[in-house]
Amino acid sequence: MTTLALRPLSARSVVLSLLLGVHPAELSAAALVRAGELFDVPETTLRAAVSRMVSAGDLVRDGSTYTLSERLLNRQRRQDESLRIDQVDWDGGWEQVVITSSGRSASDRAELRSTLAALRLAELREGVWLRPANLARPLPAWPADLITTFTVTPSEEPSELSRRLWDVDGRAAHGRGLLEEMADPDTARTALTLNAAVVRHLLADPALPRELLPADWPSVALRTAYDSYRSSLSASSVLAG
Repeated sequence: MTTLALRPLSARSVVLSLLLGVHPAELSAAALVRAGELFDVPETTLRAAVSRMVSAGDLVRDGSTYTLSERLLNRQRRQDESLRIDQVDWDGGWEQVVITSSGRSASDRAELRSTLAALRLAELREGVWLRPANLARPLPAWPADLITTFTVTPSEEPSELSRRLWDVDGRAAHGRGLLEEMADPDTARTALTLNAAVVRHLLADPALPRELLPADWPSVALRTAYDSYRSSLSASSVLAG
């Protein structure tokens, strides 16, 4: 079995992973305590984390029930949308986005980069982003003085270009490793940690056309496994009540 270097989950991460994974995104205090026990988080540690999350505006308390804040509900919606990828038949064209403005603040530049990455574009060189035009989603209507968009057909061989933009083989190996370890997690906390890693992996999935992917690309199997885990989590008696 492949050994992966997984990011350990703090008490806050356990609470956040649970609430981002259930619909509606709310749990009672009792359910959170039971979940903490299941995921090896002491009750005092969990309650302290929940209290800090309420103070920080991550959670909203209503009596004995805790709900994600509006900001994190928006994150959940974006996450759910990003995990569903609608593709169209690929005709060989590529989306190209060119940033035409300059002199923007560092925070504005970082926000734009995050937006472009969330659209599954990759940066070929500074200010030039592209990807195969195989996604059934429109690009935003950016101001003309900020961004210009094109549909292009690069002269470079498509599979070679895609491997310059993304670590296709490395992502395939990492995804297969996640699938292997998800087949037999040793503890409930390991299962939650693995599925949090699966979400991060899928959110960064380049969603390339099948013509540009290795034959054993694991993303479909990972989505199926994650959906199954999320369903079992929502139906768990531990989170009920």
